[in-house]
Amino acid sequence: MQNPSSDELGFLLCARADRATSSPDRTPAGLWRFQIAVCESVPDCLPSILEYDPAVGGVWHSAAATYHVGSGGFKMTRRLRAGLLGYGYAGATFHAPLLAETEGVELIAVASSRPEQVLQAWPQTRVLPDAEALLAEDDIDLAVIATPNDSHFPLALAALRAGKHVVVDKPFTLDAAQARLLMEEAEWAGRLLSVFHNRRWDADFLAVRQLLDEGALGRVVHFESHFDRYRPQVRQRWRESSGPGAGLWFDLGPHLLDQALQLFGLPQALSLEMAALRDGAASDDWFHAMLRYPDKRVILHGSALVADAGPRFILHGTLGSFSKYGLDPQEDALKAGARPGGEGWGVDMKPGRLVSGEEEAVFCGPAGDYLRYYAGVRDAILHGEANPVPAEEAWRVMALLELGKRSAMLQCWQPVPDNLREPAA
Repeated sequence: MQNPSSDELGFLLCARADRATSSPDRTPAGLWRFQIAVCESVPDCLPSILEYDPAVGGVWHSAAATYHVGSGGFKMTRRLRAGLLGYGYAGATFHAPLLAETEGVELIAVASSRPEQVLQAWPQTRVLPDAEALLAEDDIDLAVIATPNDSHFPLALAALRAGKHVVVDKPFTLDAAQARLLMEEAEWAGRLLSVFHNRRWDADFLAVRQLLDEGALGRVVHFESHFDRYRPQVRQRWRESSGPGAGLWFDLGPHLLDQALQLFGLPQALSLEMAALRDGAASDDWFHAMLRYPDKRVILHGSALVADAGPRFILHGTLGSFSKYGLDPQEDALKAGARPGGEGWGVDMKPGRLVSGEEEAVFCGPAGDYLRYYAGVRDAILHGEANPVPAEEAWRVMALLELGKRSAMLQCWQPVPDNLREPAA
């Protein structure tokens, strides 16, 4: 193991007697550590504890940034510090591991009533008793809301008013009006507001998108997207209750609507049927939506009672057809405890079938990668890049979810309002 070099100790003027507030010492883990005062020569260099790992060399870490140091100078890479609200299925399976494994992002706190479960998986993370305590923490840049659907709006509003950037799990809110209010609050606060539509980075969806971009099917006239599962037993959880935001249309509908909008834009009209088909079901567990476009028809279908699932996607166009079985592998991998981003991550082992006239071929698209979402959030906040899922796009999804419910209630097609086609004011 090596000691810090003179160049490394001298960088940022932090080793000068008038800058360092303590002499370097060794931690039990073998790290060199000392405290620095404000460094006038370096942007955003605040009073902090710097740590140096001799096994790596040339790299110092503080709570908010990483400094890569050498005789030619330094490069500071700021880290995005995230706090997670909720550690149920979405928080534990998706958000916590994705935040922890995204380069440049650090999961530093979780608000949960089950601290033992959090600490078992993330022992270095602070566990706070509730959202209020987490939002009061000054060192959190980003609040990620992975709580029951009916709490999304009040928690996102509180987070924005606490000065945090915000990610909300889908569905964005309970209705489009709540979504618009959050958009206005984020604009007023000057904070990023994004919605976790992670299925944009499913391998099967990326394959479909590639086919359309390449024009392999010609003009698409028919598109089906199915998200079917076999879950015959009704579970005692909020997603399957009779409460606001429960049911399959609000659980899987946002994914399928968002994907359709990404591919084809807003439809002219929407029709929806919903049903509660399982014994003892308290909310819808089956839906069938149709989206009308001038030159195509789109079907979105979800069910909890499909033991022998058909294709995930079916597309027919003027030059051929495409079908794809099986769901993206990332959710199952996350549930099994796999670390996102490892070798083979997101690779779909069930390629699609592409048929054109008498010719038939296997089509493999790119690997899925949910890490791209939080990498996009990081770059949007720290470097001014584009929001990976702008709130305005999620607002349109909420409007269509509401429109679908109206269609199901009235049992007729509903035209899509013209105001959804205009930029949100």
